[in-house]
Amino acid sequence: MLRLAFLFSIIFAHMSFTSPLQGTEQTLSIIKPDGVAGNHIGEILSRFEKNGLRIAAMKMTRLSKNQAEEFYSVHRDRPFFEGLTTFMSSGPIVVTVLEGEDAIKKNREIMGATDPAKAVKGTIRADFASSVQNNAVHGSDAPETAKTEISFFFDKDEILR
Repeated sequence: MLRLAFLFSIIFAHMSFTSPLQGTEQTLSIIKPDGVAGNHIGEILSRFEKNGLRIAAMKMTRLSKNQAEEFYSVHRDRPFFEGLTTFMSSGPIVVTVLEGEDAIKKNREIMGATDPAKAVKGTIRADFASSVQNNAVHGSDAPETAKTEISFFFDKDEILR
């Protein structure tokens, strides 16, 4: 009997169990300083949840100029880099890990076009953004960038399932 229990313990230790969230995707979302200052946090988070995205992690923080430059380093050679990093370090932000089926695509649809003038009515940027730079939210654009961006703000043990 003891051998049987030992055998089952070895088998179960190496089996992978299907999590209820298996097959979902994670993405990073940031409510930018203008979205926070405009008191839009609750409305923005509500839109994510109403569209089937689950908040797996969340924190309010403030980026230093150096942190903003590191986070947006992919844009270092772009003409908007200085203004973007100054803006992103100008006030508090709310950072979330969103999780769900096609989370990256769904988040980007909910956010709307980067230019609020081109954003579809009812999207976050159409409703809350004032310019291309002050556009209320940021969202990862691909699975690889989502992983990098999530790890910039969160340790694995901070992301709850």
